Amino acid sequence: MTPDHGATPQALPTWNLGDLYAGPNAPEVERDLKDAGTKAAAFRQQYEGKLASLGGVEFLAAVLDYERIQETLGRVMSYAQLLYAGDMSNPEYGRFQQNINERATQISLETLFFTLEINKVPDSEMEAKFQHEPLRRYRPWLDVVRSFRPHQLSDDLEKMLHERDVAGRQAWMRLFDETMADLRFEVDGKKLTSNEALNLLYEQDPAKRKAAAHAIAKGLGENKRIFALVTNTLAKEKEIDDKWRKFARPVSSRNLANQVEDEVVDALVAAVKAGYPKLSHRYYSLKAKWLGMPKLNYWDRNAPLPDKEDKPIAWGEAQSLVLNAYNAFSPKLAEVGRTFFEKGWIDVPPRPGKAPGAFAHPTVPSAHPYLLLNYHGRTRDLMTLAHELGHGVHQVLAAPQGQLLCDTPPTLAETASVFGEMLTFQALLKRETDPEERKVLLAGKVEDMLNTVVRQIAMHEFERRLHDARREGELMPEQISEIWLSTQREALGDGVDLPDGVGYAIYWAYIPHFIHTPFYVYAYAFGDCLVNSLYAAYQQAEAGFAEKYLDMLRAGGTKRHKELLAPFGLNAADPAFWSKGLGVISGFIDELEKMG
Repeated sequence: MTPDHGATPQALPTWNLGDLYAGPNAPEVERDLKDAGTKAAAFRQQYEGKLASLGGVEFLAAVLDYERIQETLGRVMSYAQLLYAGDMSNPEYGRFQQNINERATQISLETLFFTLEINKVPDSEMEAKFQHEPLRRYRPWLDVVRSFRPHQLSDDLEKMLHERDVAGRQAWMRLFDETMADLRFEVDGKKLTSNEALNLLYEQDPAKRKAAAHAIAKGLGENKRIFALVTNTLAKEKEIDDKWRKFARPVSSRNLANQVEDEVVDALVAAVKAGYPKLSHRYYSLKAKWLGMPKLNYWDRNAPLPDKEDKPIAWGEAQSLVLNAYNAFSPKLAEVGRTFFEKGWIDVPPRPGKAPGAFAHPTVPSAHPYLLLNYHGRTRDLMTLAHELGHGVHQVLAAPQGQLLCDTPPTLAETASVFGEMLTFQALLKRETDPEERKVLLAGKVEDMLNTVVRQIAMHEFERRLHDARREGELMPEQISEIWLSTQREALGDGVDLPDGVGYAIYWAYIPHFIHTPFYVYAYAFGDCLVNSLYAAYQQAEAGFAEKYLDMLRAGGTKRHKELLAPFGLNAADPAFWSKGLGVISGFIDELEKMG
């Protein structure tokens, strides 16, 4: 995933989903669903109620059977999700995805007992099973499953919640997605998608930025009741879920899923908030001076520097720039990355109905990842390519770990993506000799980092306050907007004007992360600060750093952050770790201040 922050569609490649299935009506889709259903029913018949009595050999056989079923379902569900993301306005694709999700839910009900029963096995008996050495390979996955033991409900409740999800959270997510896909924002007589309208906020012409900003606010505002309803409903659902599962705070379930301790996340949030004055407050005041304003209008926050048009970057040039940057660090990294371009694993052009933003979808280990972009030919689009390709390469390298062990927690999943951005930025900076162009590049990087660190922590704070407030009752759209403005003002400082009333106050409504993955956003800040420290270690390292880095990516979900960072001498539990990462951003701003 990518934090929200000049080429024609005909010139840009689209992905080929044929490596998964030839089409939604392909017979292999039905074949795989029936195969998964048959095997899931047999799995339940063979193992339900018997896990505690199994020896290590038999327990490993059960894990392997479960993994194969999950991979088959994962392939079908990934295909449906990708097909839908390519055109969310197509009702047949929406129907296909919903039907697949419903059938997959029914099939997975047969296997749901497995993780529930794993959590009922006493520690002593589980340790006895680990005497079978081949089973130890799956210990990281089993440890993650068992970490949810204190929050597990009765079997019947777990089954009911699992089965109801397609008519609950998933349905509300679909409503949000399709509402956003259908919205059009009128700018200068043209009706634009959200992606096209948001892209205009990076235009050189301030009149275009202002017109786009007002159009976005108008379009979102006209649908504020829908967005508020979705937000309120999902926040209430989470409150109920957290209460039954006995999670201390709304963020706690996400932290547990991310395999990161509450105190580590608290330290990150505290460090970033304490850094607001010397980071975002200082930079946006500086940028206001560059633009000749007492304060930036909210639509000027990501504006290009004056008299410096963002040069269009053709798709082929973007591809070469990113791959060359990867190659300078590690030929292996570039080799894996090149595969995405050569084999049609990327969908590049913006188009009506397509999911906004960008993402990397890992699908399943027996296939390969796919990347979705909305490429407009700007420098930030180049950096998005570097970011998502980092995700994709990470997913390819981790795939040999298998379905249950390849996934990396989001806090570490952002490492390869942000590191890819840093490699690309440093390559661009190194080749640029013109002082003014270097200033533009450096300012662009600072803005990306502020969007990735400061803005994401501000959005984390928005979620925290919103979920706390929702516990007191349903929130009106205006109340949600008040929370949004207060957290954004704290983060952006006096250098950006965020007036009350219609305008930026409604911009919370288009952020998909709040709907799809509550409390995900701090992972971006975690990843950026981590990469800043990691890149500093790389600059001081001797030979062998790149191979250690690749080993970290290959590990997938087999290790936690402490183990993965130890070879580099880094420790996220150390408060100085976050200060070091934030210091990189502050240092860049120092350099910009010297440039004047």
